[in-house]
Amino acid sequence: MPVIDLTRIRAAVFDTDGVVTDTARVHAAAWKHVFDGFLHGRSAPFDIQADYLRFVDGRGRLDGVRTFLSSRGITLPEGGPQDEPGAPTVHGLSLAKDALFLRQVRRHGVAAFPSSVDLLAELRRRGCGIALVSASRNCRTMIMSAGIVHLFDVVVDGVDAASLGLPGKPDPALFLRAATLLDVPAARTAIFEDALPGVEAGRRGGFGLVVGVDRTGQEAALRQRGADVVVRDLSEISLSGRVAVVHR
Repeated sequence: MPVIDLTRIRAAVFDTDGVVTDTARVHAAAWKHVFDGFLHGRSAPFDIQADYLRFVDGRGRLDGVRTFLSSRGITLPEGGPQDEPGAPTVHGLSLAKDALFLRQVRRHGVAAFPSSVDLLAELRRRGCGIALVSASRNCRTMIMSAGIVHLFDVVVDGVDAASLGLPGKPDPALFLRAATLLDVPAARTAIFEDALPGVEAGRRGGFGLVVGVDRTGQEAALRQRGADVVVRDLSEISLSGRVAVVHR
């Protein structure tokens, strides 16, 4: 069982979808619906295992559209936020996916993984600073729906990325922003990620520990991208010690 030493690690930064909230599958289903409609007559259907995990998971919506379509040799005009959802532009496909995802969230709500909630609560009890990071602009809506907003000291999401001009994963900018807001060096911060670009971002950012969460059978790929340890569920993580109070 992996053990996190809280005399060395003082902060933890969690990805949202698939790590804290059980929403990765909802994102994947929404992307499949949108891409399959667009690809009909052009290319093979969107495959969640082969396409979502490799080209879309962990990226911002616009980057996900660009990266996936590029893998099929398809280039679309960028368009803009005013595009009709589903229009044959990068923004149009992105907006269609966003609308579908939000309908599902409003209809069914959002559930947090119980083991993730337990780990978050124990980290807080032991004095660890906690941040939530997401490429999604809907991050705050999701954690409000799940009733877990109180577990985080800091939230950095797609709205922050856009306003601050922060590049998306695999660039570590979002994670580094979270560590800065927690006032803890990256080398004393742990990252919890399930997406390959997110694990790569944690490694590139010089974080003290990168935990890969493998709910989809990609342990080898997570390790290859830079995960120090890989678990199937956060119940497999144990903690030792507690974070010392730093007097400034």
